[in-house]
Amino acid sequence: MRKADIIESKILTVPDIRKKIAQWRVTSKTIAFTNGCFDILHRGHIFSLSQAAREADFLIVGLNSDASCRGLKGDSRPVNDEQSRALLLASLLMVDAVVLFNESTPLELIKAIMPDVLVKGGDYTVEQIVGAKEVMENGGRVVINPIVQGYSTTGIIQKITNL
Repeated sequence: MRKADIIESKILTVPDIRKKIAQWRVTSKTIAFTNGCFDILHRGHIFSLSQAAREADFLIVGLNSDASCRGLKGDSRPVNDEQSRALLLASLLMVDAVVLFNESTPLELIKAIMPDVLVKGGDYTVEQIVGAKEVMENGGRVVINPIVQGYSTTGIIQKITNL
């Protein structure tokens, strides 16, 4: 994983990630999934992704597309385009694959991947997490990691705006 050309190969389509998952499962490897916009990568993201990676052999990150981010966060977002955000995530050691999705939630992607562990950061209950029901019905589990207080993309944007 020291070669830069490997980074872009970690950004996959849904059909490609399904093939990769089939390869991993042949060797009894487990798969964790988490998702988000990851607009301006910060310490909180690194903590969350590191925690998610500890839950399984491989970590797949579902990345909201630009259109999906705009729908969730407003017209001024994302700050960084989807290809830039995907490249940054794929360059992280703990991330094994990045898959873009256009919907407002990753439910269809979760159903396509059917991870062993669904990881979400925040103050959620299992009932509030998109895809939790489907993953648990398939024998998987859901993990909720704490948020690192004081670190958010919105906070960074506000700080820059106030300069």
